[in-house]
Amino acid sequence: MKRREFLMAVGCSAAATVLPGCTTNAPKTATAPRAQRPNILWLISEDTSPDFACYGHPLVKTPNLDRLASQGARFTNAFVTGPVCSASRSAFMTGIYQTSIGAHNHRSHRDDGYTLPAPVNVITEYFRQAGYFTSNASGLNYKKAGKTDWNFTPKGEPFDGTDWAQRKPNQPFFAQVNLSLTHRDFKRDPKNPIDPKAVKLPPCYPDHPVARRDWADYLESIQNLDTEVGVTLAWLEKEGLADNTIVMYFGDHGRPHVWGKQWLYDEGIRIPAIIRWPGHIEPGTVVDDLISSIDFAPTFLSLAGIAVPKHLQGYPFLVRGKKARKYVFAARDRCDGTVDRIRCIRSKRYKYIRNFCPERPYTQFNAYKKLQYPVLTLLHVLHKQGRLTPEQARFMAPTRPTEEFYDLENDPFETHNLVDDRAHAKALREHRAKLNEWIRATKDQGQTPETESVVAYWQKDMAASYERQMKSRELSPDISDEDYLSWWVKKLLV
Repeated sequence: MKRREFLMAVGCSAAATVLPGCTTNAPKTATAPRAQRPNILWLISEDTSPDFACYGHPLVKTPNLDRLASQGARFTNAFVTGPVCSASRSAFMTGIYQTSIGAHNHRSHRDDGYTLPAPVNVITEYFRQAGYFTSNASGLNYKKAGKTDWNFTPKGEPFDGTDWAQRKPNQPFFAQVNLSLTHRDFKRDPKNPIDPKAVKLPPCYPDHPVARRDWADYLESIQNLDTEVGVTLAWLEKEGLADNTIVMYFGDHGRPHVWGKQWLYDEGIRIPAIIRWPGHIEPGTVVDDLISSIDFAPTFLSLAGIAVPKHLQGYPFLVRGKKARKYVFAARDRCDGTVDRIRCIRSKRYKYIRNFCPERPYTQFNAYKKLQYPVLTLLHVLHKQGRLTPEQARFMAPTRPTEEFYDLENDPFETHNLVDDRAHAKALREHRAKLNEWIRATKDQGQTPETESVVAYWQKDMAASYERQMKSRELSPDISDEDYLSWWVKKLLV
């Protein structure tokens, strides 16, 4: 059977297949050597938080991801280094923080040919030098190159092809399949619809039909994602490659919602991460150690038996006797034409956030969000009407605190800032000092502002894009929030 025929056949049934769920055995990893080097497959979805059945979500049906977790390890405290695609991907594809290599501003260096400083390289080059075939596919289209979206121009072709089947006989591969289904615009799942009335919203979101429908659409897009994951894994098994392939599924950053994408709250940086390695990772393992996407490169190079370059800033986490991380770090900088600089450090219990532009509101204009986030307009309207709770109204504040500190054990939605709470003063000082240390040690380039001309270029580009896309909707760029909300109501609810 040809691959295209196989994908069509399996794709029709994968969503309906009920597979075993996750278990919670103690973490245990085997270390027996293999005669044959393992293949590596990264399944990368966009804009995804851990909203799967195996992570405890009661409404979402994810049988294929649940099965993958039951066959390997599910990581419950996995985080990315940036809450937007290009910055996050620039980091995990080099093993260097985006802030260390000038790749921290979203959609920077698109046309100016900016390349990575020596000795930094895209990690596929290390695999290639070790004899691996490297590929990157766009979802189930194995003839189309998958998303890269890095804030730099790679030195040469970063991948050898789009399909691991293009490799030489018996050649090991490092492959990526980039899955876009969880990126807005969402596509609903007619086979397994989710009732918006059953959705449980975080307290910082207004309980409104638009918010519930938008959230349900996001959850249904995860179900569609699960189908594509199932098809890809089925093809791996069809080719007899599953037993010698290390599979990792993860999201490139968190949810595309108001408090998620582009922000350093857990909704923006906490991701699902699942790894299966038959014969090496005990099925049903659950790992609650902190891991960062900066660790992905050294971890998988190590598993492939490739020497980890000394300049990489993470460290392998799937090694016997390794010391667990105490902190993870993340950064947000300019996104499109919206200038900002935020840094955070997170331990298992606490989150410390520093806003370097506290005079800027959460709601400073961003065309992508205004175009794609109906709840943003909903918040504006309800705020004018005085109908927001204190947790919801915080997003509408004209300024932000310079520092934020949250006790995540008691405040998982990060709504109570403890900066002035004496009971947490010692922990605050510790996290503040460690963040300062990280900024210095990693040579955070965000300390140097972009030139006015660069910022002006991106702001002009963003404004033009907004006007163009609003006109394509037959809407005025100057539409009132009330009229725009009415448009969203008709789009989502009618």
